[in-house]
This record gives sequence, C-alpha cells and structure tokens, in this order.
Amino acid sequence: MSRSALTGTRIRERRTMIGLRQADLARMAGISPSYLNLIEHNRRRIGGKLLVEIARNLDVEASALTEGAAAALIETLREAAADHDAAEAELPRLEEFAGRFPGWAALIADRHRRMRELERTVEMLTDRMTHDPFLSASLHEVISAVTSIRSTAAILADTEDIDPDWQRRFHRNLSDDSRRLAEGAQALVAYLDEGSEDPGVQSSPQEEVEAFLRARDWHLPELERSLPPNPARIVAEAPELTSAPARELALAHLRRYRRDAELMPLQRFAEAARGAGLDPGALAQAFGVDPGAVFRRLAALPEERAGGPVGLVACDGSGTLTFRKPVEGFSLPRFGAACPLWPLYQALSRPMAPVRAVVELGGSAPRRFLTFAICQPALAAGFDGPQVLEAAMLILPEGTVDLPRLAPQPVGTSCRICPRRDCVARREPSILADGF
Repeated sequence: MSRSALTGTRIRERRTMIGLRQADLARMAGISPSYLNLIEHNRRRIGGKLLVEIARNLDVEASALTEGAAAALIETLREAAADHDAAEAELPRLEEFAGRFPGWAALIADRHRRMRELERTVEMLTDRMTHDPFLSASLHEVISAVTSIRSTAAILADTEDIDPDWQRRFHRNLSDDSRRLAEGAQALVAYLDEGSEDPGVQSSPQEEVEAFLRARDWHLPELERSLPPNPARIVAEAPELTSAPARELALAHLRRYRRDAELMPLQRFAEAARGAGLDPGALAQAFGVDPGAVFRRLAALPEERAGGPVGLVACDGSGTLTFRKPVEGFSLPRFGAACPLWPLYQALSRPMAPVRAVVELGGSAPRRFLTFAICQPALAAGFDGPQVLEAAMLILPEGTVDLPRLAPQPVGTSCRICPRRDCVARREPSILADGF
C-alpha cells in the first residue's frame, strides 16, 4: 500500500480529532457522505482540488494528508524490518500498521534507533580497546604492576627465612610497585573519563593530533625559525588537542619536528629535495640522517615546495598505525591491515632493509603511487628491555614524482595480504641493502 493510499485514514483521524461529523465535512467539501466514507476507508483515491478543499476545512496542509507525519516513521520501520527476515513478508502492510497503531509503531521505531546508536557505540569502544596504543600501554602498565606486587607478596608470604636485607628490598619493591599501580590506574581512569562524555564522537589521541596537524596543512613554520617558540606553548594553545594523551603525543611530535628542522633546514632541504627528485635515500646520505627523518621532513614540506602532495604513514612494532598523513586516491585505514599498506608491513618484517614499491590502486580511474618504506629502531636497545621498532612509509603520487618502470607481477598474485584484484602492487625485482 503506497503512502498516498493512506490519505483517507489521515482524513478520518483529523476529522475525528477536531470533532467534525462525516456528513458535515462531506457537505463542506461538496460531496456525498457515502463518497467521503469510501475515501476515508481508502477505497477511493483523492487528489487535486477536492483534496485541497478537504484539507482547508480540516485546517491542515494538503501535504500533511498525503504524506502525513508518519513518513519518517515508516522509513525507520522499514529499516527495522530489514534486520528481521520474518518481518519482510509483512512489509506491504507496514503503512497500514503505522496508520492503525501509531503508538506501537513509534515505540518500535524508537527502540530500533536506540539499538543502532548502542551498536555504533559498542563498535567504537571495541575499536578503541583493540587499536588504541595509548590505552594498550596504560592497561599493560596496570597489569604489570599488579603482577609484580603479587609475585613479591607471594615471596614474602611463602618464604620463612628471608635475610633482613632482602626483606627490606622486597618491601621497597612493594612500595614502589604499589605507587606505580595507583598512578597507572589513576591515569587510565582519567583517560577513559575524558572520552566517555560523548561516546558518539569518540576519537583517539592520534586522531586529535592528526586533526591538529591537518588544520596547519601538516607544516609548522613557527618551528622552522632559528629561535622557535616552546613546543609546549603551541600544544597548550591548540583547540584540537582536548585530551592529555593527545597533548602528550603532539608535544613529542613537535619536538621531533624541531630536531628534524635543525638537521635539515627548510630552504636547503627543499632545494635538495627538488634536485634529488624526492629520493629519500639520496637525501638521507646528503644530510647524514636516517631515512625515517627524511620521510618526516618530506611529509612536512608545503606542497608548493615539494612539487605536489606527499603522504606518510607509520606504525609501531605490532603493526598498529601511529601516524597518518593521507594523500588523495590512496586510501588509508583508520587502524591498519589494508592492502595498499603491504610495503609498510614488508619493511616491518625485515628491519633496516629499505623497500621501494609502486602501488597501483584500481577503480574507474586507477592511480599509481611510488612508496618508500623502512623499519628502524625507535629507541636504542637497552640491557633491561628489547629493541623498540617503528616502520614508516612515504607515499608519492604519480605527478609529484616520475614513477620508475618496474616489472609488474601478475594481477591477483602480487598482493600477499588478500586476493583482491582491485589493488595491484608492483615492486622492484630486487631491493638493494645499501639504499632505496
């Protein structure tokens, strides 16, 4: 039954609501009561001048009788019915149900909307628990402190003859670990509370930092000066950075940005980049820095100095994305695990071995990108912990640079992450260990 077929029902409801008899409305509209009765029972269609006349006598707009206030309600009911196979057979009677039982229909629609909101919230919270590196680190700190406290307490409780000196050491460890647990738990609760005010607009600290940099076109000219301002002041004045973890990450980024600018001054680096065709290997050798620093510097160049857009994506040792500067046409996932990123993960699997690859993204207008990737130590290895690695991938669209002629692999077999045929990766037949 179409929406217009319920016009008669709406006329009857409106007439009854204002206390108007059927015979009186028929007389005012210039038709017989029997004909109006057929209209009100949806047995005769109505439109044109007669509909306008009846609407005027009922003191409503004609559109309110043809579409009614239930138009949005019916659409919501259709969405709810699409989730249940048993309801599909009764879809033709959906508008009749909404017309006869508007209260029940509104209740079902409201429950459906609420369920969808809760599902979206659960999905966002699940993503946050799974992929937020800051949250993972906080949880790891709390769990480590609890484990250490339990181990120390077990030793003290189960060992009868403990040397007094060792006993004092264990008690000191208990005190230090208890303080660490309290501070870690407090920081974790504060972090979760900061993101719980509006779960519908949940964002991670990384996304806040990316929004902060995006608003500045990924370039910070104030940090390029010989006497730059304190990065902490820039972070404190940034409206995009609303949480303490985001401000902490932004401060670390700005400090590294400043170190890169000191090692590779803007004017000299931009000229060298144009002369080297944005080749990160040549630039790293010219400035005596590691390739990761060159990646960051190229991504921070204004487009007019770089000759076009430059993208950058970085991940930690677990493969979780920690930085994203996208370029048009190169789709970057929110967290990771996407076909175009396979050079990044290939570099992650073989630290210090640079990777150069051409990635071609299919579609109605296929686009090609030259990518450089490398995995390097983020922190120097110490005696008390393993080496911390991070990988980065530079993304240069065709047009920003001239793409080399690389031997392509067969379509469908070049990507080792999934068998999608709209993502074709092409790479060098061999990779040199001493540079890109």
